[in-house]
Amino acid sequence: MKKITVSGKTVDEAVQSAIAKLNTTRDRISFQVLEEPQKGFLGIIGSKPAVVEVEIQPDAAEEAVKFLQEVTKNMGVSIEISQVETKDGFTFNLSGEGIGMLIGKRGQTLDSLQYLVNLVANRYSEGYMRIVLDAESYRDRRKESLEQLAKRLGHKALKTRKEVILEPMNALERKIIHTALQEIKGVKTYSEGVEPNRRIVVAPAGK
Repeated sequence: MKKITVSGKTVDEAVQSAIAKLNTTRDRISFQVLEEPQKGFLGIIGSKPAVVEVEIQPDAAEEAVKFLQEVTKNMGVSIEISQVETKDGFTFNLSGEGIGMLIGKRGQTLDSLQYLVNLVANRYSEGYMRIVLDAESYRDRRKESLEQLAKRLGHKALKTRKEVILEPMNALERKIIHTALQEIKGVKTYSEGVEPNRRIVVAPAGK
C-alpha cells in the first residue's frame, strides 16, 4: 500500500494534491489529518498549512491478479490474464504456454488456484467478490463433456435398471450433472459421501 504525507492550505486541498500525486481517485484512498490548518496574525503571519497522510486502498481484483501472476511464475508458467466483469465479481481468463499445468487433472489445479485467488481478493474487498478462473475455455469444454457423460449414464441406468455411481466431483460439477439429467424422464440423481469425495448416484426413478 502506497502512503504519502502532503500539505495544503486546507485539508481538502491537501487531499486533492495527494490524489493527483498518487494518480488515483478519491474513492480509492483513505486519509488521516496530522495537522489542522491554522491562521496566523492577520490571517498571514505564522499561518500553518494542513498536513494529511493519504494511503491508497488496495483494489481487490488487482491484488488477485498480482497473486495469480506470482504463483504461476513460481510454477514456471507464463500467462496472460484477461478480465471480464460479472454481477458479483470477475472471470479471469488465462492463456499461455503450459496452461495444461494450471488446469490439472479434471481441473483440480485450476479449482485450487481459484480458491486461493478468491481468498486473496476477499481480504481486500468490502463486500463479497467471486472470481472464476478459466483457462482457454476449459470450463465450457468441461461443462459440455459432463453433460454428455450425464446423458450417457442416465440412459445406462434406464437400460440396466441399476444405479450408476460417478467419480467424486466438486459442487459446481455435480450441479451440471443434476441439471443435465433433469431432461431424462425416469431417472433420478442424488449425492452421497462427504467433501472432497462427494459423488453423484444416477438411478432409475423407481428404485
